[in-house]
Amino acid sequence: MLLGPLLVILLLGGAPSASAHATLESTDPGDGSVLGRAPDRVTLTFSESVGLRDDSFRVLDPGGHRVRTADAGRADGRSDTARVALPAGLGEGTYTVAWRVVSADSHPASGAFTFSVGTPSATSAPVDAGPSEDPLTATLHKTARYLAYLAAALLIGVAAFVALCRPPDTTGLRRPLAAGWWTLLGTTLALLVLRAPYEAGTGPADALDADALAGTLTSRPGVLLLARLALLAPVALLLIRTARDGRHRSPWATATGAVLAVALALTWSAGEHASAGLQVPLAMTSFVLHLLATAVWLGGLVALLTTLRTAPDAATAARFSRVALASVTVLAVTGVYQSWRGLGSWQALTGTTYGRLLLAKVALVALTLAAAAVSRRWTTSLATGATLARQGERQRDRERERDRIPEPILERVPAGPPPDLERSTPEPSTAEPSAQEPSAPEPPTPGAPSTGTPSTGAPSTADALRRGLRRSVLAEAVVAAVVLMVTTVLTSTVPGRAAEETARSAPAGGVLPASVTDVPFDLGDSARGTVQITLDPGRTGDNAVQAVVFGPDGALAAVPELRLSFTLPDKDIGPIEARLVDRGGYWSANTLTLPLPGTWTMRTTVRVSEIDQVTESRQIRIES
Repeated sequence: MLLGPLLVILLLGGAPSASAHATLESTDPGDGSVLGRAPDRVTLTFSESVGLRDDSFRVLDPGGHRVRTADAGRADGRSDTARVALPAGLGEGTYTVAWRVVSADSHPASGAFTFSVGTPSATSAPVDAGPSEDPLTATLHKTARYLAYLAAALLIGVAAFVALCRPPDTTGLRRPLAAGWWTLLGTTLALLVLRAPYEAGTGPADALDADALAGTLTSRPGVLLLARLALLAPVALLLIRTARDGRHRSPWATATGAVLAVALALTWSAGEHASAGLQVPLAMTSFVLHLLATAVWLGGLVALLTTLRTAPDAATAARFSRVALASVTVLAVTGVYQSWRGLGSWQALTGTTYGRLLLAKVALVALTLAAAAVSRRWTTSLATGATLARQGERQRDRERERDRIPEPILERVPAGPPPDLERSTPEPSTAEPSAQEPSAPEPPTPGAPSTGTPSTGAPSTADALRRGLRRSVLAEAVVAAVVLMVTTVLTSTVPGRAAEETARSAPAGGVLPASVTDVPFDLGDSARGTVQITLDPGRTGDNAVQAVVFGPDGALAAVPELRLSFTLPDKDIGPIEARLVDRGGYWSANTLTLPLPGTWTMRTTVRVSEIDQVTESRQIRIES
């Protein structure tokens, strides 16, 4: 994650345009199109597979009343399409189609567009995509998702701490393990119940609807949540068994715990951004590793804090320091890949909500790593102090042993010299030291307490080191929890790559208003017709052009030829021809590129007969 800004320049070039979160690529009929006769169906095509709901389509007539339609289905069996059949006999006017589907990454997507039959309505029903989300449901759902991530990190991380860091006493770690398990159970049940109102954008009361809950249980997100619940049962059995017989460090328990941790992570990976878009297998693997590394780091910090309070051990802290360093390395590698996959371009880094959240996450991770560096220094000092203390203790043990050895020996030796030595050994001088006196003590090890009266400074120094380590680990854990919160928001935010795709296809979703201009023209004999020209989206860049010719009576009229050109006099640009093609009832051009904003002159030439034509000019405003 931290290396993302440094390495993303190496990864963004040439990225294919596929990503999570479904975007609407095309509609049939097209947005804003005017048809000579009513269509028999509406078809939507998306950038990825989507899930359909009972209310995926709402079609409103020109008066704003809902049109009865059949159930939503697929076009040619393709999972990236949605289709609904329309009743026969639709009258003239403008119709509004509001749609709502569920992306492959489990997030709802919605939008709306219009089409007209015959003459467009003077006033049409507002383009309403229906409820986007209920604020209370959205808040509850996001809170449950964050707590689920936090609980998984606590459960997996504390268990990994026990297996990898081998603390001498694990009694104090049972409480955070139990808290993680119960919180994950409760949040998973909450997400399962809230899934239906979250997809529908309705209030929490709809969670009590039995039919809606039954539909959730058969959907992909519901199946994943059920799988998570099922995995919590063997997790509980493993925790109970290891707590009872103390085999938390056995190979069997470690291997079983690792398998269960990966399985739990897959229940998130299969329902988030990684499950859709490009390189799905690699993306899901990266997500699992990212989540597990986060859990080992964050959950391990909580376990280390608990251990430092209940049974402080420098060796355990040193082992966790190495584990945390490995976790950070995995986070960096997987974070770079996920940043590339989610962004797609440099512009998305600052031009999309996803990119800005990613920058905030990187800044927070940098702050966390700074706290981790401080913790590592405290750990090194504590481990060094513990080593010196052990050396000093061994030195004192040796000195005490030397002090004890001469006493029993002197008790067994007679008062005078041995008889055989009395004649050969001279009387020892009183100025020389006795051979039985203990040797002088060796100098103490640097940093170790001096021999004799124990120093009172060593325990206070160790305590100070532990207090400093606790404070830095606590700061590290708090910032890491905030990082996890931002990560939770990121997983429910449209990736930068998808946001840019949505912006490019915004007219099909009804986001950008089209420019509509009526151009009256003379038909002769005091008769006048009208050309209605729709420029969609009416902004700089590529535009779609549709033109419909109406006769004096307001009915559709056929003309031999229709030409359209655009000029920007202020910049001396143009004329730019729109190559209109007769579509049998209306004229259109798929692409018209208007490079600059400003007031353009649109010239419309209508050939009313084989020899007569009329040209009219209008000023239109093109925004950037």
